[in-house]
Amino acid sequence: MAVPHPRPAAALVLAAALAAAGLGPAASPAAAATVPVGAGSYSDTRPAGTSGPTTNTGAPVTPKVTPAAQGKPVPTNDWWSSLAFQRYGDNPYSTPMYGHPLTYQATAGGLDIGYPTSPAIVGEGRQYEFAHKRDLTLGLTGLNSPDTKADAWSDWTVTPYWSDGTRTLRTTIGHGSPFVYAQGSGGNAQITTASTPTVFADQGNVLGITVAGHHYALFAPTGTDWNVSGTTVSTALGGRNYFSLAVLPSTDALATFKKYAFSFVTGSRVDWSTAGGTVRATYTLTTEAREGTERGTLQALYRHQWLHTTDALTPYTYVSPRGTMKVREAASFTTVQKAAPVLPGLPRTADIDTAALRARLNEAAYASDPFSGAVDTYWTGKALGKLAQLVPLADQIGETATRDRLLSLLRGRLQDWFTAGGANEFSYDPAWKTLTGYPASYGSDTELNDHHFHYGYYVYAAAIVAQYDPGWAADSAWGGMVRTLVRDTANPARTDGAFPFLRGFDVYAGHSWASGHQGFAAGNNQESSSESTNLSAALVLWGSATGDTTLRDLGSYLLATEGEAIAQYWFDADQQVFPASFGHDTAGMVWGSGAAYATWWTANPEEIHGINVLPVTGGSLHLGGHKEAIRRNIAEMERENGGPAVEWRDILWEFQSLADPAAAKTKWDAGNGAYTPEAGESRAHTYHWITSLAALGAPDTSVTGDIPTSAVFSKAGVRTYVAHNHGSAARTVTFSDGKTLNVPARSTATGTGTATDPDPQPSTGNTFRLRSGGVLTTATGGTPGSDTIPSAGGTNHDGTPYKPLVYEVRGVNGTLRPGGTTTFRLPVDAGTAVGLGQQVRISYDLTGDGTFDRTETYHYFATDPIQGWEEYNQTRGLKSATGGLGNLANGTVRLEVWSAIGNADSRLQTGTDTAVVVIPYD
Repeated sequence: MAVPHPRPAAALVLAAALAAAGLGPAASPAAAATVPVGAGSYSDTRPAGTSGPTTNTGAPVTPKVTPAAQGKPVPTNDWWSSLAFQRYGDNPYSTPMYGHPLTYQATAGGLDIGYPTSPAIVGEGRQYEFAHKRDLTLGLTGLNSPDTKADAWSDWTVTPYWSDGTRTLRTTIGHGSPFVYAQGSGGNAQITTASTPTVFADQGNVLGITVAGHHYALFAPTGTDWNVSGTTVSTALGGRNYFSLAVLPSTDALATFKKYAFSFVTGSRVDWSTAGGTVRATYTLTTEAREGTERGTLQALYRHQWLHTTDALTPYTYVSPRGTMKVREAASFTTVQKAAPVLPGLPRTADIDTAALRARLNEAAYASDPFSGAVDTYWTGKALGKLAQLVPLADQIGETATRDRLLSLLRGRLQDWFTAGGANEFSYDPAWKTLTGYPASYGSDTELNDHHFHYGYYVYAAAIVAQYDPGWAADSAWGGMVRTLVRDTANPARTDGAFPFLRGFDVYAGHSWASGHQGFAAGNNQESSSESTNLSAALVLWGSATGDTTLRDLGSYLLATEGEAIAQYWFDADQQVFPASFGHDTAGMVWGSGAAYATWWTANPEEIHGINVLPVTGGSLHLGGHKEAIRRNIAEMERENGGPAVEWRDILWEFQSLADPAAAKTKWDAGNGAYTPEAGESRAHTYHWITSLAALGAPDTSVTGDIPTSAVFSKAGVRTYVAHNHGSAARTVTFSDGKTLNVPARSTATGTGTATDPDPQPSTGNTFRLRSGGVLTTATGGTPGSDTIPSAGGTNHDGTPYKPLVYEVRGVNGTLRPGGTTTFRLPVDAGTAVGLGQQVRISYDLTGDGTFDRTETYHYFATDPIQGWEEYNQTRGLKSATGGLGNLANGTVRLEVWSAIGNADSRLQTGTDTAVVVIPYD
């Protein structure tokens, strides 16, 4: 629950159950041992007078798990953490858990299950909720358990456990699963409904019922029979101990769901890789056939997932607080995204006034108290981040004394915290298997909140030190403590017995959660998504600086994934997630049940809009991938604020510069530096950031480099390529548009790029270039031009071609590459027109017989109202696909481009080597 500033108790409009409670200190043992880690150390016992995890009444609490799970690191800060963290002493079961599409709450009699499909707008219109509401309870006859414990868990599934001494019940639930899998003993299977159910199908051991307008299927072992009596549905299990339940997207889906009713999920796992500027992640469920041999299953993908997969999806969909979920009929799926750009700092441009920057650097570096009185982990972290941002800037203008002073300040404060026994230290809790910094803040100790927010600043600062002082970052020196903080917050290892796997990051939800206990009626929450991605970017920088490719690639995966989740769920970039009744273009907080236009500590619009931007660093560039969303965001802030920002003007200027650098520069110039910087910012950094982007242009995230520490900027159609090489030897960085950049060792290089291979990356097959007249050709060296895409006439044509431009090539022969996918890069321009969106369909006639065997329709691309080419590519994601790919034998490939929305014409570039379609064939 990101809390970067003190907050009044009534700051956020939520139900009383969501209010934060005051906590008292817990007793601590008198003696502590010091655990050495390289040159640093941490304590194995909390400092005297401090607290570890507690209930809301201040009583110490330990993980609520079964003997089978005892001693295993508990993944706090998850969507289901209230099963294991009994935050409220009078609730030994759980608070509502939002798995989506289903919601859950453990009770004495079993698992309450709901499927909320209608949002409620609460808090004077400032929050939307798909709140948990019980449709039915899955349990056993007579079950009356005194508590519910976590029995097992994996990457996004969990198994709650009930026992009353006579009866035991285990269920397996997970993100994206329409099924609940149950195993019970000592009683009959029992489903208790909230109202009298309507039976729409009765097949003995398979029963279809409708409750509160939602359709459920109940599955018992073959040979058994469900009995309906009022609101109770039960069956003897015939000597077996398993049954399952599923929420159906429609009654006619029963046959499909029946196929997988006894393919019980036993685990979940994500695997990721990064290469060539692309991040690939595969999400896999392991299953066990309780009857028959079926091992497949059904999974509902969130929007941030189905936008980036080419795997086949069924027509079935579900409602969720994150927009439409789409169903895949398989035990795994893969997403492919462009890596998010990360730089240690923006490069120097000719527009930077050296004297002005020097003066502002001195203001921060030589302040009487550069750390602004910070003592706890959060505020110390912000101060570290502020100073670390300035190191590359001082280096750029040859201010080596200032650079070295800043590095000395960073090293000194980090080493202070990385050494046990002083006024501040890190302490390990063996019960919760977590590392907590003391003095703590905002519940990082008693509630295990926000570790990724706090420690991300430390890792970021350490990465900047490592860039200039590799010896300091060695494991035998201070790097070991940095890695220990990483293990606490973003541990990539599932077999580490000291820390859980990816504590705060929910791999299926696509983002982190802030609350350690998840003890709210609205589920878990995250406010400052940008402080979460600050940790991810820090991992990229730390891994690059220390040669740790595992942590570097982990950071790339986390940043690409959460960057898309932020765009969709915090900023509603495609305007497809927030309910129309919500009435806001941004959310300050995302909850399991929905989102809120709010923060924990204030209702000031500047902070609501800015909290998901700060800290602004070279890891913030991914935000520039959705420029129209930034414009809507800034416009809403100014409407709600009654004018431009005042308190956090620097943060919001920097945010605006990611879409409209010139407009942000105008505001900076008008302010003339006469303002109070946000606590994690400085005038030096803000001046450099805004001036540099005004010169370079906004980030162009459609192009990626083949190392994570690279970025591309575009101004008036001219791209500038930037990369930082942490290595000890020069290297050539290749970008996805074919340009290259030579980067000396331990340096940042900037240039317009050298053309080599014009094919887009990944170069998975034959490249066809667009020519006016409807031609696709492999020939290079065309005459640059453009074709006019007719207006949509103010009518929505999303998914259906309307007056399309058609480009075609016939007589194509090729062998399909296994796992290959279609890619394309289409420069489009809407001029100054507002509200336009171009759409693409690519079709394959495999044999040239006139029938298209495979069609792929991609989500439309919302162009900006600024003249200049923008790149529309396959990363927008498939909207729909029919048929399958196979080898091409005298086949035909067709490209159709049309206006899906809008009432003005637009343009499509032709005749260049940058307007291409690449098919996955050899």
